[in-house]
Amino acid sequence: MNWTIIIIEAFVLTIAFTAMIMIPLVKNPVWWIADYPEDIQEEYFKTHERIPAKFFSPVVLMKKGMAIVIALVLLLVVVKLAGAYDFWSAFGIGYGMWLFIDWYDCFVLDWVLFANIKAVRLPGTEHMDRAYHQKMYHFVQSCWGMLIGLIPCLIGAGLYAWLLC
Repeated sequence: MNWTIIIIEAFVLTIAFTAMIMIPLVKNPVWWIADYPEDIQEEYFKTHERIPAKFFSPVVLMKKGMAIVIALVLLLVVVKLAGAYDFWSAFGIGYGMWLFIDWYDCFVLDWVLFANIKAVRLPGTEHMDRAYHQKMYHFVQSCWGMLIGLIPCLIGAGLYAWLLC
C-alpha cells in the first residue's frame, strides 16, 4: 500500500465530494431535500408543493442508488491506485476512504457549512437557525452512512480481489 497515494486520493475525493454536494445545493437546495431534517422539510412544505422526500421514495432511492454506484466505481479506482493486494487490503482502503468522506460530510459540511451558509437554506426556512444546527441529526445520519458504506465497500473489495488481484 502506498500511503502517499492514499492521502492524495483522500484530498482529491474530498474536493470532488464537496463540489458534488455544494454546487447543486447552492443552485437548488430542494435537490437534496431528503437530507434536510424533518422539521425543516415540514416548514418548507407549508408554502411549497410537496415532493418525494422520504428515504424510500423512488426519487430519493434513485439518487442514492446512483451515488452508491459511482462510489463503487471510485472505490475500485482508489484501491487499485493505492496498491491494494487482496480482499482485506482493498476493503480496508475503500472503507477507510468511505469513513473519511462520511465524517468530513458530517463534521465539516453538515455541522459547519450547512448550518451557517444561508444560500443552502430552503426557501421559507431561512429563519430556522436552530433547526439548521442540529448536530445530533447529522451525527445519526453519518452513522447510517457508515453502515450503508459497508455494502459498496464489501462488493468493491470482492470485485477487486476477483478481477484485479
